[in-house]
Amino acid sequence: MMSHEQQIRQSLLTNIIEVTFTKKDGTDRVMLCTLNKEYLPEQKDLEEEISKRNKSDEVIAVWDVENNGWRSFRWDSVKGYKV
Repeated sequence: MMSHEQQIRQSLLTNIIEVTFTKKDGTDRVMLCTLNKEYLPEQKDLEEEISKRNKSDEVIAVWDVENNGWRSFRWDSVKGYKV
């Protein structure tokens, strides 16, 4: 059985998903995000870009579809997600 983390990663690679999480300042944020190459800006090496932004296993970098930029969130701050 896949963990929530694995399910979210898998969903991000194929879809735009809505993730609800708590920001560092304590406020909740709902973000439409993806790692689907169809939606990402053109770059030389996606894996390199993602690994550069993921400084630890506790954080994931994603493409924020609404703000057209890379954002990240901590796995332990995720309250829920919808595909």
